[in-house]
Amino acid sequence: MIIPSIDLSAGQAVQLIGGETEALDAGDPIPILERFSIAGEVAVIDIDAARGEGNNRQLIADMCRRATVRVGGGIRDVESAVKWLDLGAARIIVGTAASPEFLSRLPKERVIVALDCRDGEVLSHGWRQTTGRNVLERIAELRDLCGGFLVTFVEREGLLGGTDLELAASVAAAAAGVSLTVAGGIATAEEVGALDRLGADAQVGMALYTGGMSLSDAITAPLQSDRADGLWPTVVVDEVGTALGLAWSNGESIREAVETRRGVYHSRTRGLWEKGATSGATQRLLGIDVDCDRDSLRFTVVQQNGFCHTGDRTCWGADRGLARLARRLEEIAADDIEGNTASLLADPQLLSSKIREEATELAAAVSPREVVAETADLIYFALVKAAAAGVSLDDIAAELDSRELRVTRRPMQAKGVGS
Repeated sequence: MIIPSIDLSAGQAVQLIGGETEALDAGDPIPILERFSIAGEVAVIDIDAARGEGNNRQLIADMCRRATVRVGGGIRDVESAVKWLDLGAARIIVGTAASPEFLSRLPKERVIVALDCRDGEVLSHGWRQTTGRNVLERIAELRDLCGGFLVTFVEREGLLGGTDLELAASVAAAAAGVSLTVAGGIATAEEVGALDRLGADAQVGMALYTGGMSLSDAITAPLQSDRADGLWPTVVVDEVGTALGLAWSNGESIREAVETRRGVYHSRTRGLWEKGATSGATQRLLGIDVDCDRDSLRFTVVQQNGFCHTGDRTCWGADRGLARLARRLEEIAADDIEGNTASLLADPQLLSSKIREEATELAAAVSPREVVAETADLIYFALVKAAAAGVSLDDIAAELDSRELRVTRRPMQAKGVGS
């Protein structure tokens, strides 16, 4: 799979050749992050911190809130590592500090060990110091202590001359059992596919920035199809993961979808097809995921109006549950629809009173039926509050997901208790 990479220096996205010479200043990294995140997880590397020449912490913390990010560069103590995990980094990339003692103090599955190597020898301190250690030996030493490796072929980094697939195969064999990401010189989507077949993700920067590799081609590079027409079945889901329907994709439709950030598919009767172009049931594309067998896709979209040609939200009829309730409340808040919910939206004091009332009743509930009823009441009023503030159910879910990533936990006690 493709792991787009953003290297940061002095608040700007940059690309280096051989880890030393700045070859490209791509400017503000936020629009780049928004573009790259459609492919999934994005690597963000603090070059300044890796070199000990300042840092880009505040900027990276903001990027962690905007997308699924793995953070690396200058993480040399446990306190810094834990801070990044608490700030929402999906995973952290640790280089020089990756000793067994250090790694034992962190959640294994969220730590990637960076092994930057030149001609197979591991480097440190922003690629400026040699260690005398062979990359395969280092993998063997640390494989059981981390969730994966990022191996960068520094002598190829930024040159767009292609990566070393032979060495990558040796590295993949050594890292068997944990995830592996390879970086350095990757220039084509074909190489992304070749690395995927070896069991490695491809971390790519320069080729994406310069346009030598299209993001859409990189996304589809690992895919295969057993169909005569080569199409890939594409499950379409909304922001909270509710399946809306099934569509079909090919290389052309994926390129258009990535370029426009819209739901574009391949119709077996009409060819290239943008969902909602004539019906108004448009889609804003949030992300594309490839499944484990590399033969189907998932599009995550923001769906306007119903997905199905019948007008229903999904091709299996109306949706239900919290997602339906939250969307209905958002519609009432936006369109000023009359009713009890509208009355609550118009009277913040009444809404606050009902939230406190229902919270008290839930706290006192004993039987399962009482707990169900009072929880439902409280969730309804809480979602009304959210709709009034322009907060979506997906915003709330994202906050909960972020909290799950925290390593540091506060003691569970009532407010006002303790110091």
